[in-house]
Amino acid sequence: MVNNEILLDIKDLHVSYGAIAAIKGISLQVRRGEVVTILGANGAGKTTTLQTISGLLKAKSGHIVFDKNDITKCEAHDIVSLGMSHSPEGRRVFGILTVEENLMMGAYTLKDHDKETLEWIYDILPRLKERRKQLAGTLSGGEQQMLAIGRAIMSKPKLLILDEPSLGLAPILIKGIFKAVKEIAQSGVTVLLVEQNAKAALKLADRAYVLEVGKITHEGTAEELLNSETIQEAYLGKKH
Repeated sequence: MVNNEILLDIKDLHVSYGAIAAIKGISLQVRRGEVVTILGANGAGKTTTLQTISGLLKAKSGHIVFDKNDITKCEAHDIVSLGMSHSPEGRRVFGILTVEENLMMGAYTLKDHDKETLEWIYDILPRLKERRKQLAGTLSGGEQQMLAIGRAIMSKPKLLILDEPSLGLAPILIKGIFKAVKEIAQSGVTVLLVEQNAKAALKLADRAYVLEVGKITHEGTAEELLNSETIQEAYLGKKH
């Protein structure tokens, strides 16, 4: 359920890699209960934006406010404890641990391991329940992606950040991933999503931003962007 309270507020964010400016003064907002997607080509700065929000990279200037806390200079582990969880591109599961052990690693910020949350994850990602005693390194790519998402929501975040959850997956698995993300959002978790599959992302999202070489060039409701000829031509493969 979307309300008007702003959960994440980014103002005039600049991020550089040495002398190279990767993010050039972007501003965006995510309201509590929303699904917001950031679209853009490879190299546009999407992953850099997410990593800066979650504290893995530091901003050169600008402000990031999360749940009324200025987190611009916070360390990543402190941001996690405020209620933000980041499922990175490339999955990065612990291959020598079982599925269930990986999920429990996601709950390390909680005082008690929450069996209810674990069972809920198994409900929305039933493949993980079937594989719960299996080593994560033996899972398929799609199963590892499901595990990465499950691990990210074990900490019961207010905001879930997902970076390219469908990357490299077969269409049938992509459908399952997006179904799970929809259920997570419907449970009340706010979602910020970076995704190459623009059509699937826009069908899931409430609002969207388009990032091109470190700048936001378009923003609006997901429906507006789905119906925009410019966006269709650039990201949805339709020519006019």
